[in-house]
Amino acid sequence: MPVNGPIFERASDAPSAPLGLPLVIALTGFTDAGNAVSQIVEHFREDAAAQVLVRFTNDVLLDYRARRPLVSFDHDHLTDYQPPRLDISLATDALGQPFLLLAGYEPDFAWDAFSAAVLDLANEFGASSVTWVHAIPMPVPHTRPIGTTVSGTRSDLTAAHSVWQPQTQVPSTAGHLLEFRFAEVGADVAGFVLLVPHYLADTEYPAAALAALDSLTVATGLVFSGDDLRESNRAYVEKVTEQVDGSEDLTRMLQGLEERYDSYMAGSTLASPMIHTGDLPSADELAAELERFLATGPSTDEDKRR
Repeated sequence: MPVNGPIFERASDAPSAPLGLPLVIALTGFTDAGNAVSQIVEHFREDAAAQVLVRFTNDVLLDYRARRPLVSFDHDHLTDYQPPRLDISLATDALGQPFLLLAGYEPDFAWDAFSAAVLDLANEFGASSVTWVHAIPMPVPHTRPIGTTVSGTRSDLTAAHSVWQPQTQVPSTAGHLLEFRFAEVGADVAGFVLLVPHYLADTEYPAAALAALDSLTVATGLVFSGDDLRESNRAYVEKVTEQVDGSEDLTRMLQGLEERYDSYMAGSTLASPMIHTGDLPSADELAAELERFLATGPSTDEDKRR
């Protein structure tokens, strides 16, 4: 059980944040296909000049046994302890435009208290809009753009960018609860669900992070360079293409996914369901084969000549 205490503390060296900035939310946790959210959190913390305004309290929100903090060991002694982070920062995009960033782990405990605190802080900072992203695996091909399902109160974004609009019940995340609470108070809130190829969901897929940044740009007008992610994605896609080209099963799988995707996107009444139930290799089999290949590292020039 978490201990009692304040759910957050203000940073003693916090800068003054202008009122009326967009709030971007990126929480890792329950689903993060392609490590999309993990990658953009790292990207923001390295490249967005983020200055912490508020730190949420790990001892209240975090299950340490489920997500062990990292320690560094040097021969015969410990040199560092790295607890997980969850904070609200003042950050800037590639053009120097400021925004508020709530980033880090998804809380394990006290969701109601956490969401109430975030709403109060957003009101205090006068957040102009709220946008969050997360990613789920879907039977779609990596050779097509990553689609999104959009929810929230911004019907313009839903109409323009939601390629799949199911009516269903799913296990919620803290991000869902935040969206629901912001919608209750009439805030401009949008949630983007990235539909990531299921056979790449357990890898670090740079295209998923790029799609997350693109979604945030569409919703907020912020601009993110993502040059490092684009370079990583080129190398990643080359390796996936090499693996697919060398496997009959993977080639057949990809062709089937492309046909279903193109038919679905064309709006054909004869389109097959996006959830595949045929005789192609299973998602687990495909993911395992691709992961084995991606873990081998890049081919050397000597390897390519053989």
